[in-house]
This record gives sequence, structure tokens and C-alpha cells, in this order.
Amino acid sequence: MVIVNGLLLRSDPESGGYSPWGQRETFRANNMDVKAQSKSGSLSIVLKDSRFWLIGFSYFCVSYSLYGITTFMVDYAKYQIGLSLEKASFLATVHGICQVAGVLTILPLSDYIGRKRTIIISNSFIAAFMAGILFTGDSWVMLYALVGGVAIFYGATFPIYGACAGDYFPREMMGTVIGAWTPFYGLGAILVHWVTGILRDRTGAYDYAFIISAAMAAMALLLILLVRKNGVRGESG
Repeated sequence: MVIVNGLLLRSDPESGGYSPWGQRETFRANNMDVKAQSKSGSLSIVLKDSRFWLIGFSYFCVSYSLYGITTFMVDYAKYQIGLSLEKASFLATVHGICQVAGVLTILPLSDYIGRKRTIIISNSFIAAFMAGILFTGDSWVMLYALVGGVAIFYGATFPIYGACAGDYFPREMMGTVIGAWTPFYGLGAILVHWVTGILRDRTGAYDYAFIISAAMAAMALLLILLVRKNGVRGESG
């Protein structure tokens, strides 16, 4: 089935000589002209757009924030809060269940209220929950609730950021934009492990590392708030 899908499915029907449902044949000819004009120099056009950098750095910041808690939450719960290994490791189960719930609810929600508004809501809650983790004390119930809250938005974050490519850039550039944003995500995920690990080992606690993660989530929110539509098709913003 995977082989059949790979051979037959197309993300761009026009590439196979087909027009979208309800469209005239002239759509295909006009669209081909647009593609021919945009193939050359599409990356340079993208890199000159301030929205690419704002969304990209927001992507970097939220990636840093989310991986900061996800990777180290069990170690934090066991060695800093003092939970038993059983209770500490159950955080991974809570995170997984809430992540699935988030994907099933947040992603459909973004189709109704728009990607930018969804990201604003998501990053706001992530920043609040990350900051709240610093004040849980030894309450495992609060820790479960806050980690679960972060996880609800965790799984939906990355697809929604990718979908922004279609909202702020021409369709013919979507692949280029999404591919160019991927290093922002990867760098955030790499850097947070290095920084958090070093801070934990040098200070004996996660306080400073989690403060940075919460601040990065707030920065991700600020950057996405600065994004403007500038007349490009998609949601208003």
C-alpha cells in the first residue's frame, strides 16, 4: 500500500495534468505559467521576506521550550522534586495521552480560527504552563496537570507552523519554505538539550534551565505576534 500511495498520490494534481475539482482548464495553464516564473530564485525571494525569519525564529524558540521539559521531566520529577520512579516515569504516559488529545483537537481548531491565532493561543499556554512548573513545589498532581497542558499543544505545534507556509507564501514556494524552516526547529531541539544538561549538572537543579525554556516560549509568542499578512492570501493578521 505504501508503494501504491507513493506512485499514485500527488500533493499537486496539476503536476499530473489534472485540474482541481470545479476549476476550468485555463487554471492549469495559468498555474503552470506561475510555476515557471517562481521556480528560479524562489529561495532568495523567501529569504528576503521578514515573515520567513519571524516565523522561523518563533519556530526555533518554541522547539527549544517544548523539548526542554519533555526530555528532562522524568529526571526533574525524581531527583529535584523527589517523586518515586513510578510517579516520575508516569509523566511520559501523561504527556503521550495529552499529546494525542491535542493533535485531535488543536489541529482541527486551526482550520476554523486560522494558524496564526492558533499559534498565539498555543504559545501563550505553553509559556504559562512552563512558568507554572517552576512553582509546583513537590505537588505531583500539579506537575501532571502542567505537563499534560504543555503536551496538548506539543503535538500540534509543528504541523501548524508548517501550515503557515501556505498562509504567508505562494503555493509554489511552500516546499521551499517548510524545508528552510526545518533547521530552526532542529537547532532549537539540539541547543536546549545541551544548555539544559549543562545547567543541571553545574547547578544541581533545573530551575535556571526551565526559566530559559519558559522565556523562549514567551519569545515565540512575541515573534508570531509581529507577523503581518501584507496582502498575501490566507488568514488575516
